[in-house]
Amino acid sequence: MPATVRRGAVIGAALVITLLGSAQAAFAHGVGGSSDTVGGFVWLGTKHMLAGWDHLAFVGGILLLAGQVRQAAKLISLFALGHSVTLFTATVADWHINPVLVDVVVALSLVFVGVIGLRGRPKDWTWFAAAVLGFGLVHGLGLSTRLQDLGLPADGMIPRVLAFNVGVEIGQLIAVVAMFMLADVLSHYLPKLRNPRLSHGVLVAAGVVAASILALTSPGEVLRPVQADPAVGACTVRDRTETFPFGDGHPMKRFFEPGETVPATSFGHVIGDGFVIVTYRPDLAADQLAQVRAFVTDPTVGRVVGGPAPDQTEAVKAVHVYNTAVCDSVDIDAVGRFTRDWFADPRSKPAE
Repeated sequence: MPATVRRGAVIGAALVITLLGSAQAAFAHGVGGSSDTVGGFVWLGTKHMLAGWDHLAFVGGILLLAGQVRQAAKLISLFALGHSVTLFTATVADWHINPVLVDVVVALSLVFVGVIGLRGRPKDWTWFAAAVLGFGLVHGLGLSTRLQDLGLPADGMIPRVLAFNVGVEIGQLIAVVAMFMLADVLSHYLPKLRNPRLSHGVLVAAGVVAASILALTSPGEVLRPVQADPAVGACTVRDRTETFPFGDGHPMKRFFEPGETVPATSFGHVIGDGFVIVTYRPDLAADQLAQVRAFVTDPTVGRVVGGPAPDQTEAVKAVHVYNTAVCDSVDIDAVGRFTRDWFADPRSKPAE
């Protein structure tokens, strides 16, 4: 087996040990924020793939198992084809796939490639290539759930999906090159990392641990159909379509008064951290505005920020990464229930 392929894949798999140091690792690679430009979606796709340890570990396992650069290139191309097809199709067709179930299957794909590696390199690559393509299709569904979290606009959706996919492939290429470079350094000092069985074992362990975390922390979510509750009090719940431009850093304060400028990029940052964003019509009556202000600034509520939305016709909206509660009248009890339900969802927990 060529040293670069062996060592690069070994390091890619070994990195999973560090990433699994937190129980939240299984939820650590969502896509926060959005972008007003097609080019911005290239960066979002690149960033997502570089943070997607499960996708990269699967790629590392394929590299390790392939043994030869030409065979590895063929298999990685099939994987890229698979996830590109379902990323585009599921997003444009607005398929709402259970994200927890998809993540469990993605984790089990690591177990699959690790077990095959422990058993020995396939003599006939046809069936393994078909399996790689199949898992690529599943990984693409996972990418689509993350992309749909951004609330893509109907106008200009296809260019943004294509740009995101380009970014994913760029991120994958960067990561593979980084695996090789890091491997050349570490394998010199840690010769034991050259043992491919160690990497295959790491992949199996990582996949089992990640799938177990996902299943045990949200057992009711694994097989639950993805659908929004039709109503919470006076508010109607639907899939999120609101977008916030991506940026860095949290807002300077939690609540912005009518007439103040909302830091949209900061809101775009915190929604990816599991926050709820409450927007309100600026002309609310004083008592209604006071209710919204009190809810957002209540220290017992947690990760909530809010501000005025001049173009909003509804009285109040509460938005998290997946859903939006639309309230034609100010119903703080309903907004509170929507918020508590989200914070009880393991997917709302920020990565530690």
